[in-house]
Amino acid sequence: MAVTIKETFTVRAPIERVWQFVMDPEMVVTCMPGAELESVEDERTFLGKVSIKVGAVTTSYQGRVQFTSVDDVAHIVEMTAEGRETGGGTAKGTMSSRLRSLGAGETEVVAEASIDLTGRVMQMGRGMIQGVSQQLFKQFVTCVKERLEAPEGEGAAVAAVEPEPIRIIPLVFRTLWSMVTGIFRRSSGRVE
Repeated sequence: MAVTIKETFTVRAPIERVWQFVMDPEMVVTCMPGAELESVEDERTFLGKVSIKVGAVTTSYQGRVQFTSVDDVAHIVEMTAEGRETGGGTAKGTMSSRLRSLGAGETEVVAEASIDLTGRVMQMGRGMIQGVSQQLFKQFVTCVKERLEAPEGEGAAVAAVEPEPIRIIPLVFRTLWSMVTGIFRRSSGRVE
């Protein structure tokens, strides 16, 4: 089952600072829930894992991310990712990020991803996985903004933190809550 994500957000930081962050896997992984960078094979290939916790069960996807296209002038990076779940499932996908200077020290980031999943995680269903993915992306954006919008030097010093598995249950509840409130807004005629 394929899940597609397309999000746009603005960071109050110059484009070169955002680009430097996007191109540094050691920095990016600090903002990815449940992710851990295990090794750097070369300047374009990285190995790592993502851990997911559903109730008392924790599973991990071991995988590889590879930059397939990098345009330093246009500030566009494209990559592929693939991983295997310890229980036999798989995750494969493509991702891209495009940066655009908005002037006044702000940068627009357009991130797109298409991920095909198999395995136990699929028991949640497409709508729930899409909603959980959006919740995870919101967490990622919040972290990126905290890092990049801090005064120069403060955001660069990132304390080593032991990665924690993504806790799916709270994300499922937030996703359900968003779905329910969306239904009520639509039924009452309020559209946001």
